Amino acid sequence: MTENVTCDEILYGKLKLLQPQNGPRVNLDTILLSSWVKLKSGHSRFLEAGCASGAISLILALKFTRNFHITGLDIQSELITLANENAKINSLTERVNFIAGDLRDKNIFPRESFDGLVINPPYEAISSGRMSVNPSRSTARLEVSCNINDVGELASRVLKSKGRLFAVFTSERLDVFMSVMLQNKIIPKRLRLIYPNINSSSGIFLIECIKNGGEGLNVLPPLIVRDERGDYTPELLRMYEI
Repeated sequence: MTENVTCDEILYGKLKLLQPQNGPRVNLDTILLSSWVKLKSGHSRFLEAGCASGAISLILALKFTRNFHITGLDIQSELITLANENAKINSLTERVNFIAGDLRDKNIFPRESFDGLVINPPYEAISSGRMSVNPSRSTARLEVSCNINDVGELASRVLKSKGRLFAVFTSERLDVFMSVMLQNKIIPKRLRLIYPNINSSSGIFLIECIKNGGEGLNVLPPLIVRDERGDYTPELLRMYEI
């Protein structure tokens, strides 16, 4: 392990994770999105696009122990090296694999090869101008190598009919996200807004979409992250449990 990589325990010690000290790391989005994913009965083959060091894929592999396999994809090969090491450390190589590649590459996966797609896309458009001096962080936060149109096209291409997309994204761009998904016949079916506290506007949202799904959107009650004292709410804390 180099000095630029830390080894951390998450989920109350159930998962050990090598992650870059100055790159993309586990955060609240990681926990929220992992808890949001649901499976249908039967075997499920999933893709996590933009997997970084593999936390979400590994959490899902711990959570779904039968008839489940997930492939993690990231454009940064150094993160894929960490992700594969994390799979070995946690004895999850039978249910998880990680590969380096560009989600915009139309030939990287066969068409309609996945039952589910999990993604935490970069929140900020390039026009925001807020570039980080750390290229890895910029890739994770800004639409440098992936934008919402790319996500819609990826979902349309790799998901089977009735396959599901699970995503977390910034609330101020909910309209853009919905519009792009609908253009690609990735139909929003379940939505939950996340609020930092009871007095704040929503910062992010969780969404589940179905490829070629029918009409009807279920808007769930809001999730409040912190209570009046600034502590995590009981519901949020339960998301750290498997």
